Amino acid sequence: MSRSSSQPRFDHGAALRVPSAADPRGWRALWAWLGDAARAPDEAGAVQVRTADGFKVARPGDWIVLSVSGAFHVARVTPMLDA
Repeated sequence: MSRSSSQPRFDHGAALRVPSAADPRGWRALWAWLGDAARAPDEAGAVQVRTADGFKVARPGDWIVLSVSGAFHVARVTPMLDA
């Protein structure tokens, strides 16, 4: 199967999910993984991550993605709505 040149190339990488505020082990791992690309906002249970578009806030349940290019991205979790 050939790849069409009009399709963008997907930048695969690694991802970590932001843990709940009650998970100190998960937070230690997240801070270690982010290093100097993160800072603590005023909001408890959240982290600010340096992305290509500036700092973005990630909250518990959101995914922080590290692309192979070395840039972090925040993938937000949308809340489920009851029907």
